[in-house]
Amino acid sequence: MAAVSIRKKRGARPLVVALIVIAIIAGLGFGYASPYIALNNLKRAADARDAQTVNQYVDFPALRESLKQQVTGLLTRRLDSRGNGNPLAAIGAMIGVALIGPLVDAYATPDGVAALLNGMPPRGVPGERPPAPPAASNPAAGNGPAPGAPGSANNADQSGADQRAGSGANSGGEGNAAHGVTPPQPPETTAGYRGINEFVVTYQHGAGDARYSAIFLREGLFTWKLAAVNLNE
Repeated sequence: MAAVSIRKKRGARPLVVALIVIAIIAGLGFGYASPYIALNNLKRAADARDAQTVNQYVDFPALRESLKQQVTGLLTRRLDSRGNGNPLAAIGAMIGVALIGPLVDAYATPDGVAALLNGMPPRGVPGERPPAPPAASNPAAGNGPAPGAPGSANNADQSGADQRAGSGANSGGEGNAAHGVTPPQPPETTAGYRGINEFVVTYQHGAGDARYSAIFLREGLFTWKLAAVNLNE
């Protein structure tokens, strides 16, 4: 009996060791993928304007401070390049400083996070705000009148009106296309670690366009939060 129990224990050891190795590999894999998962979850929540979920993935005090520093640097370099002894440069600097607060307040929001993660960073333009969510600019198509009841004498007229409206909408869309009104193209995006506790997502619309980055910092073992931006890549 003692020999049988010893053989059972020896047979169980490889299984336990294999399970431990599998658990370690799974933990390492999840740890490596955790910032990518956080980025995906944050972008989905920001695009949906899910403020509660966005708050879980953004360190807003740190992001606000980073935005303030980055926009200040952006405006400073712009004024330095345009000053060249111009006496109006000081006035421009004061105006630029006055614009920093409202701009930071506008971008340290779910709307601003969505803009940052979709290739639309602040440019330091007076009155600049992140774009409105798509739902606010595209009303639902289901708000039109209900179709007539079966057997109604107005069904044929209603279908004819729908066809005319549809053709008018199509011609309007063709007109917009002819005038070159097209939505902005998505940016080229690269993401990767810049240290054990730092994960950086870089955005660029084209070869000649300036780059900027969103910076995630680790909190704990598997938690990552958007904590900074770099507008001066």
